[in-house]
Amino acid sequence: MAAPARKDAAREAATEARLAAMDLPKGGFTTMARAAALARVRAAGLPSKRDEYWRYTNPAELTVADGPEAALFAGQVEPQLFGARDRLVVAFTDGRFDAERSSADLALEGVEITRLAVADAVDLHWARDLYGALEADGQQPVVRPLAALNTAAATDGVLIRATGRAAKPVHLVYYHESTTSDAILHHCIRIESGAELTLLETGPAAARFSKVMEVDLAAGGRFHHVRAQGRDHSRRAITHIFTRLGAGSQFKSFTLTANGVLTRNECVIDIRGDGAVAHVAGAALGDGATGDFHHDDTVFVTHDAVGCESRQVFKKVLKNGAVGVFQGKILVKQGAQKTDGYQISQALLLDEDSQFLAKPELEIYADDVKCSHGSTTGAIDDTALFYLRSRGVSREDATALLVLSFLADAIAEIEDEGLQAEIVTRLEGWLARRRKG
Repeated sequence: MAAPARKDAAREAATEARLAAMDLPKGGFTTMARAAALARVRAAGLPSKRDEYWRYTNPAELTVADGPEAALFAGQVEPQLFGARDRLVVAFTDGRFDAERSSADLALEGVEITRLAVADAVDLHWARDLYGALEADGQQPVVRPLAALNTAAATDGVLIRATGRAAKPVHLVYYHESTTSDAILHHCIRIESGAELTLLETGPAAARFSKVMEVDLAAGGRFHHVRAQGRDHSRRAITHIFTRLGAGSQFKSFTLTANGVLTRNECVIDIRGDGAVAHVAGAALGDGATGDFHHDDTVFVTHDAVGCESRQVFKKVLKNGAVGVFQGKILVKQGAQKTDGYQISQALLLDEDSQFLAKPELEIYADDVKCSHGSTTGAIDDTALFYLRSRGVSREDATALLVLSFLADAIAEIEDEGLQAEIVTRLEGWLARRRKG
């Protein structure tokens, strides 16, 4: 259990410099939550590499007052991922709502959708009790000051309340058009009892991007989340998902990450209702030949109910000096009997210059549980490569096939087979562009 970060003069100065450079919003139903979040930021201070949960990732580019510039992606434009699918689109360009790129009508049967910037002027709104609440709960036992900073500073985002089964997915599309954009978005999602929603996310978003998503699932609610982070090579991003699961609810999240100087995705899962299921998975592909690549998945799952299941499945493919990080923990509280917790993190290193840093953890206070974790790092299997080459497959094509096979377990965590196929197609394109790299 990590202690709160120790305050010192340098940390305090860096924190105040970051806050001074921001135009913190005032007024609206979020006022109290923002004030409390700001107090959390000042109490903990922004993170540094000396902090235990940042020992493998240097947060300096995420905390400095003036964010680094990021060149816009100038490569061949691919068709938008999920673009052929019937969905409701909410678009943001460099952190600002983009009406022209969004669906003309944001109405969807069984779903209420509004923007934080619009709803914050209303005193009575369902998100009033959710905004910042799960983020605040997620500050224990590990402090997450960058999430608190997001709660204090975000001026927009989406507020989604599902009251029934949504007929089609909601697709959040993030465009990046400014080399100096420093975007902060905060989303709140409530899945009512028996309701179901699929949320898609794509796009690089900004030169530097901070996003918090709070997902509250009532009994029997189902939430499916699939996102793809890319394609800009120079972007930096810090994202947090905080979710609370009621009895019999289901949370499933998958993230595909390709490219990017620095990406840290944190997922904090609080299982409070009996029989709930939470799966979180990710596939990351990094090629240092196109620029620095550092990718960090940090996950904390708390079991605090009976008969629940959690799965963490993370795969990373790294080459040309790319760096991958995984920090995952399963905490089983006293009384959380019949828990089934599974965690696996694996990296495939395509050369000797890349590295994978892993920190898997189990902390169990119940005696009738089934929990396991594992972490492996390795190269392409020479026997499998020889088998494919002996049957006329080129080295490049054989390597691509073995990479896709390696990532298959993570992709299989996506429940919708159509979404799985779209992710695989995008991966095949990424690999094809680098077969000669």
